[in-house]
Amino acid sequence: MIKDTVLKNRSYRRFYQEKNIELNELRELVDLARLSPSGANKQVLRYILSNTKDSNDKIFDCIFWAGYFKEWDGPDEGEKPSAYIVVLKDTTNGSGSPQDDGIAVQSMLLGAVEKDLGGCIIANIDRNKLREKLNIIEQYEISLVLALGYPKEDVVIENINDSGDIKYWRDKNQVHHVPKRTLDQLIIKEN
Repeated sequence: MIKDTVLKNRSYRRFYQEKNIELNELRELVDLARLSPSGANKQVLRYILSNTKDSNDKIFDCIFWAGYFKEWDGPDEGEKPSAYIVVLKDTTNGSGSPQDDGIAVQSMLLGAVEKDLGGCIIANIDRNKLREKLNIIEQYEISLVLALGYPKEDVVIENINDSGDIKYWRDKNQVHHVPKRTLDQLIIKEN
């Protein structure tokens, strides 16, 4: 059932780094993005696949993790992602539609869940540094980075408490809690 897949698709930030993800698996995820809807069918998205230590380290050095965890600089060695997919926009084909990135990345993440993988969409990126480290030519605008691996943490969804606080948090056992608004809080009107 799709709801079960969506529930398993959490933002994971700690992984079993030693468990490799093959390039073919990354290609299969990008194929899901390729088959997804694209505004005006422009298909401006392009991808860089990374699953080697050298390339992964370059990408890791350019991304920022979990804005609500102010004292946390990201996963420790041994808990870093095993792979990344860098999402680019080919500017020679126009700007594309703003929803394309989200649709493509969500398709890849849902495919990752089927492979027992987890991921995290990262938009807080030092784009200039990443462009330099990966030798990305100006034709491509850096949009997002999708970090992937075998999840090493539990993520629990719970209803937002009375305070209305939306910030995710970790408990003493390192369980990651994600407050979500209730369905009735989201639906404004039913006709």
